[in-house]
Amino acid sequence: MTAAPVRVGEHEVGAGRPLFVIAGPCVLEDPDEMLATADALATACDRLGVGYCFKSSFTKDNRTSTTSYRGPGLEDGLRLLESIGEAVGAPVLTDIHHPEEADAVGQVAEVLQIPAFMCRQTSLLEAAGRTGRVVNVKKGQFLAAADMAHAADKVAAAGGERILFTERGSFFGYRDLVVDYRSLKIMRDLGYPVVMDATHAVQSPGSTGNTTGGKPELVPLLARCGLAAGADALFLEVHPEPARAKSDAGSQFPLDAFPDLLAGLVRCRELYLELES
Repeated sequence: MTAAPVRVGEHEVGAGRPLFVIAGPCVLEDPDEMLATADALATACDRLGVGYCFKSSFTKDNRTSTTSYRGPGLEDGLRLLESIGEAVGAPVLTDIHHPEEADAVGQVAEVLQIPAFMCRQTSLLEAAGRTGRVVNVKKGQFLAAADMAHAADKVAAAGGERILFTERGSFFGYRDLVVDYRSLKIMRDLGYPVVMDATHAVQSPGSTGNTTGGKPELVPLLARCGLAAGADALFLEVHPEPARAKSDAGSQFPLDAFPDLLAGLVRCRELYLELES
């Protein structure tokens, strides 16, 4: 089944469309730095004619330790996300963890994201679908790609018409992830555009004791492989200084390296579309 394109802001994501990028820090931190990061990412995408969506979380529930930073919370976080989106002229994506968050988040975010560990939560998927916003469902690290059809059915049954699927790696024993690139085609054949999350896919959950480690040097490889396998968009967590990031410091991509990476990824998408035509 051909995946129908999904409109996000002023751009379409899907078959035959140019590369689309979802990028930003894992979780909201200093407001000025978040705005500066979004502006730099938006500028890099604009220079290459790439559609862009800013991403960051107002709250992170899936934390390794009780001492892990979780974010500014719903009210302050949505206020900051709204101001960033307006300032850089880009749509915004953020996670929801509870059904009762959906309406408030839907007033600010163009894209509501369902975290991977929660991709089977019926009430959460239904609440996201009822907002009428784009719903990006991240495939669980434990889930077969074909089973994402059930997640889409739950969103669609609640009225959601714009759905994206995101691949972010699968558990490979303890504290390691691998990407089965067949999943991109399997999910795309379900009728929805697919996104490759090249930063969460390099994680090593819990590998540093009380935080999640990773191998960010593999991000470019996984991103290119994802595009070669037919991903319609890329998801990248990007931070000005990943080593001091308050969340996912072991897997975020450095902001200063983003423009060069993006230029190559644009070419990868162009080559894929040439071969597909």
